[in-house]
Amino acid sequence: MPFRRSRLPAALGLVLCLLTACTPNQVLPRPGPSPVSDAHALDRFYDQKLAWGSCAPYATEEQSQEAFRTPGVECARLMVPLDYAQPQGPTITVGVLRHKASDPADRIGSLVMNPGGPGGSGMEAAARLVPTVANQAIGLRFDLVGFDPRGVGASEPRVRCLSDAERDAERASHLGDGTTPGSDAAWRAEGQDFAAKCVQRTQYGARMLANVGTRDVVKDLDILRATLGDKKLTYLGYSYGTQIGFQYAEAFPANVRALLLDGAIDPAEDEMRSLVAQGAGFASAFGLFAAACAKHTGCAVGGDPSHAVARFEELTRPLLTAPATAAGGRRLSYDDAMTGVVEAMYSQRSWPILNAALNLLATGDGSLLLQLADSYYERGPDGRYSSLQAAYYAVRCVDNPRQPPAAIAATYQQMLAAAPFLGGGRPDEGEPGICGSWPVPSTAQPHDPIRPGVPSPLVISTVDDPVTPYQDGVNLARQMHGGLLTYEGAQHTAFLHGDQCVDVNGLAYLVDGTLPPPGTRCPSR
Repeated sequence: MPFRRSRLPAALGLVLCLLTACTPNQVLPRPGPSPVSDAHALDRFYDQKLAWGSCAPYATEEQSQEAFRTPGVECARLMVPLDYAQPQGPTITVGVLRHKASDPADRIGSLVMNPGGPGGSGMEAAARLVPTVANQAIGLRFDLVGFDPRGVGASEPRVRCLSDAERDAERASHLGDGTTPGSDAAWRAEGQDFAAKCVQRTQYGARMLANVGTRDVVKDLDILRATLGDKKLTYLGYSYGTQIGFQYAEAFPANVRALLLDGAIDPAEDEMRSLVAQGAGFASAFGLFAAACAKHTGCAVGGDPSHAVARFEELTRPLLTAPATAAGGRRLSYDDAMTGVVEAMYSQRSWPILNAALNLLATGDGSLLLQLADSYYERGPDGRYSSLQAAYYAVRCVDNPRQPPAAIAATYQQMLAAAPFLGGGRPDEGEPGICGSWPVPSTAQPHDPIRPGVPSPLVISTVDDPVTPYQDGVNLARQMHGGLLTYEGAQHTAFLHGDQCVDVNGLAYLVDGTLPPPGTRCPSR
């Protein structure tokens, strides 16, 4: 499962982002050069009118049902080509949610956002942000717009791979860490089975999977921009959403007004290096957790941070052979315990929950750690999962070049070395094997972004971000000649998470394009 996922404030609820609107007579920009031979082949998509209505029919599980009840939101379906090389062929739809600017007289335009993943629901994320931004410049002056990228959430068709029951069973198993005898082969076999089910269970099969990557998402985004009536795009991207942002800028540089990119991915870093770097980030975050925990009585990993990993392993290693009991007759597996820990590492605000979960585990009760793991995997109380996991692999496996078996085996060794306390139980452990077995070719390569004439973006990077390392944001700001805002915290992403310094600087950029002075840093509260 993914590490590339933003943690917007409301996502912790289970246990705890100057555009002038176009007038109807304005001619909106069309895309740049395209492999499509007919210059007008995409006109029917760019010229469509969105039919806005109730969001209730777009909900796919309990989480989205709750979010879509947010007052003032409305939803629509955007029609796009399944395959941009054949725009006269089958069409698919992208789900879109909007909350209109509450001060129409001073409205700037649309702010389109994506929360990350790949596979995160932009519709749900936007709905959950509405209460936060209602009385800020975003809610007053922008239509806040979230979209579910092709294959995700309310978009149709969704990428489908495993049933809910199969996912529960997968989480209960442990295939090893990829380095022990037989475990690498086990991961490859499971990856092949997973890929085959994705082809069988997703409408249009391999053809859909071949066209679900970021290359195609940014083309959908440009059609969305035009149908919203915006001459140029103002965009807020978290985590993987930053990749959508910089790839959009490459594909449609003349159509960009502003890009706020928070929790950046380094475009030049390949998949394998990113997985290893994330492991190191989570190991560092665990050390910070242990140091903070040790200052208080009742710390589950003890009062000496140097012994915290050993104490943690005493609590969790027995789960390899004897899963703990949990509420509702469920069991906590070793892998789910590690996933629960990873979930809590996304924000230092969750560290008290993690300590409580580990103390509960010491009594034999895995309920709270299992709740954390459920939150990570977006499993609702009814046992239904969102589309996050299937879409994550579908996008990652076409966005990154194939790796040979030897490179995959070496990556497993490096992942384990980078985060030994997770013992090979990290949520994305199977990604190299799954992508090595993926049935369609990749559509992208790591590279420095091309930015001819793109306005300077604002990149926000957090010093102790365990998911997208701080240096990734530094690199992206340099590569795109953008502004860099440093947040001195221990969490994944920072904008609209409650820090006044970050929010003031971000809002100034979105409203009038003002970048913070070079070297600006926002201290953690």
